[in-house]
Amino acid sequence: MHADSGLETKFVTFGETLELVDGAAIEGYASLFGSTDQGGDVVAKGAYKACLDRIAIEKRSIKMLWQHDPAQPIGIWDEVREDDTGLWVKGRILTGVSKGREAVELIEAGAIDGLSIGYAINNVSDARSALQPLMLRYGFDAIERDGLLVFKTRSGNQPQTILVEGMADSEELNGMHEQDREAEAELAGRIRLRFVESDGDFETGSEEAILPDEETHAVSATDLSLSMTRGEARQVSERWLVESRTARETVRFALPPSQLSIGAGDVVSIEDDQSKDANLFRVDRLEHGDMQIIDAVRIDPEVYQPSDLPDELVRVRGFVAPVQLTSLFLDLPLLSGDEVPHAPHVAVTSAQWPGSTALYQSDSGTNFTLNSVIAARSVIGVTQNALNPSAPGLMDRGPSLEVELVSGALSSIPDASLLSGGNLAVVGDGTPGNWEVIQFRDAELIAPNRYLLNNRLRGQLGTDALGADAWPSGSWFVLLNGLPQQIDLPSSLRRIAQTYRIGPGQLTYDDPSFTEKTHAFDGNGLRPYSPVHLKAWPLEGGYQASWIRRSRFDGDSWDLMEIPLGEETEMYQVQVHKSGAVVREEIVDSPTWTYDASALAEDGISAPFDIVVAQVSARFGPGLSNRMQVQV
Repeated sequence: MHADSGLETKFVTFGETLELVDGAAIEGYASLFGSTDQGGDVVAKGAYKACLDRIAIEKRSIKMLWQHDPAQPIGIWDEVREDDTGLWVKGRILTGVSKGREAVELIEAGAIDGLSIGYAINNVSDARSALQPLMLRYGFDAIERDGLLVFKTRSGNQPQTILVEGMADSEELNGMHEQDREAEAELAGRIRLRFVESDGDFETGSEEAILPDEETHAVSATDLSLSMTRGEARQVSERWLVESRTARETVRFALPPSQLSIGAGDVVSIEDDQSKDANLFRVDRLEHGDMQIIDAVRIDPEVYQPSDLPDELVRVRGFVAPVQLTSLFLDLPLLSGDEVPHAPHVAVTSAQWPGSTALYQSDSGTNFTLNSVIAARSVIGVTQNALNPSAPGLMDRGPSLEVELVSGALSSIPDASLLSGGNLAVVGDGTPGNWEVIQFRDAELIAPNRYLLNNRLRGQLGTDALGADAWPSGSWFVLLNGLPQQIDLPSSLRRIAQTYRIGPGQLTYDDPSFTEKTHAFDGNGLRPYSPVHLKAWPLEGGYQASWIRRSRFDGDSWDLMEIPLGEETEMYQVQVHKSGAVVREEIVDSPTWTYDASALAEDGISAPFDIVVAQVSARFGPGLSNRMQVQV
């Protein structure tokens, strides 16, 4: 029993799987899985799970309603859960409300002997819409006759002959029968059929049929969620086109009650004395009354004979085995000056290269879009020993750096190539912004994929501040030989987290072989270099400090009076650190700063302390810093 709320219901009687305790407590199974219920339906396990999960997330209680009316609660369900048997419920009718007391009295009197579950069905469609693609594909009609659904092929075989003199005379008709022909302008001269191509990769295909004797721009298109070969699809489209053109001829006539056996879907042949050739028509519609009024469309049986169209060979993609890719994002300083300064690089490799790699991007973890295609694998490896700090600008002749590569090779270069920027690489911990740029002159192969790197240049391109500590064994190594490529990243997404999926280019991004990473990039191509040659000396009870700035680009020319500023304005952040705490911070517009006696007294410190200086960019903010310790 329920009010007319648009709900479907499932009823269960007390005493079957549901117990009524003390007239007001209900406990047991309100629905059983896998068995036919009173409505003739079988409920599958998991039918209620999504609804129960949503209620749990929203922390809502489930009300016991009178006649499924939300305005008339009569109790509460204390527990509702699914198990392997069905939907188990435990609840109580509240006798403190009038409807609750009324329900208990009706139950005790036997007027109510059970309860029902109300549910709504989404995406309801009629049977004809579900059958329509099959009817078009296989050429049959679905007809309801005497309460039964009858399927009849459109073969045109065994037509029933109807003589014109045997027709009934109806006032609705102009004569014994009326024939009509639809104007050709109302017909589509081109049929386009989209389908799923079978025997291959099951991609969406398209076939067209065009009338050869006329030009037309009218196109009738349909999508069939069916698997077919191209030859089958071509046959369907041609049959559909010819059938629609033939069916523009219609006939309407009346039959006496003695011929009520003729029904929808039947093929009839109309013959008269004035026509030598009988035309075939398929009954499309009937009106029952004192006589049958029949509407029929012309058919041509030859249309339904399969044409001899050869099937084309289906293109099948080669199998792409799942490949474990190694990928690293590199938020680097400008390498040549021609890069997009805020966009990071990505380096990808694997022992078995899939041919190409696709990088997909999303701002929410869903609805990924293709960002980049990486055509070649990078030279990536892992260090096998620690790389100790070394001064920038000098050749690092310390212990050899041992690197094991995932793939690729390294080679030695002459001094001239080294000083021209050759054998550029990075060493880091794998996070996007923590990479020291180095160079190496000598690479010695000591085992398969293992090299010793010697005669190194450290802290290149302003990354000397990142190599102040030793890089431990197990750090990442990437050769910057042009293969790591920049990804597409608008400036508006700088420092905004994005989710990336990277995997074989022949597979979709939801394939298990894809790896997912979430990163926000600072855009280190915009990052100012740290100042150098910090000096400080006592001055009138305080200290005077100075330094020399560096430039992110065009700073190597010996012909210029001064290197380019590289920023919109000259600006520096100066901090004073004492015992690890920042006691003073100032912004200055020249490479000098005075820490006078009054400021020193105000801060309440004395030497030793550290002065930390960083150049400030209008777009990036403070860059890498340099520090010096002021002694007593």
